[in-house]
Amino acid sequence: MNIIQCNFCKKPFHSLGGKICTECNRKIDEDFIKVRDYIYEHNDTNIDKVAEETKVSKHVIVHLLKEGRLTINDGQGGGAGMLFCEVCKTPLNTGRMCDKCKEKLTSVMKNSISPDKSSQTRKVDFQETHISAKIKKN
Repeated sequence: MNIIQCNFCKKPFHSLGGKICTECNRKIDEDFIKVRDYIYEHNDTNIDKVAEETKVSKHVIVHLLKEGRLTINDGQGGGAGMLFCEVCKTPLNTGRMCDKCKEKLTSVMKNSISPDKSSQTRKVDFQETHISAKIKKN
């Protein structure tokens, strides 16, 4: 067990791999229900309005969007352009990567784990390496 600092409250805690303490995870789950219910009732909203009406911080809402637990369809990438693909910077409504970059990553991963029929090393182009490096960082 490692002692790390919580990404939300900055308090040290014993981690089994997560970056958010148990207390903050519980609070985020409660906030998720508030935000989810608000979005169901007001599906043409944006992140600013959701934060204002639910009293949930934008930081938590963005976290939920990146996890893929929420989607805000305002046409501006998760609410006034606050969420972008971590590889190509395309505006998103949910998640960390756009569909195009996910497909590219899937292709790279499939090619890297499939048995190579020849003993030669497979060459990987720069974009594939860039995507893999971005994923490893997070």
